[in-house]
Amino acid sequence: MDDLLRFLHARYEADNHAYAEVAYRFGGDAVLDRHLPMLDLVDMLAREYEAMDPSDTRLAGLRYVLRVLAQSYAEHPDYRAEWRP
Repeated sequence: MDDLLRFLHARYEADNHAYAEVAYRFGGDAVLDRHLPMLDLVDMLAREYEAMDPSDTRLAGLRYVLRVLAQSYAEHPDYRAEWRP
């Protein structure tokens, strides 16, 4: 799971940098604001997972959610098939 979390954090950083580059080059109107909250949500869930106590009963559900969300990056070369839910 640690590798999946690192992958998600790296995608979050890369996507945010890409959005910043688009906004810089073409102006803020070129960025689709509806995508930014989703990026923040994925990052927030990954951080919550990392901070959870291993005995927390929500851990398995959150692990599944993170795997589902990671599927949006299935075409990325660093994505691993074993992460599929």
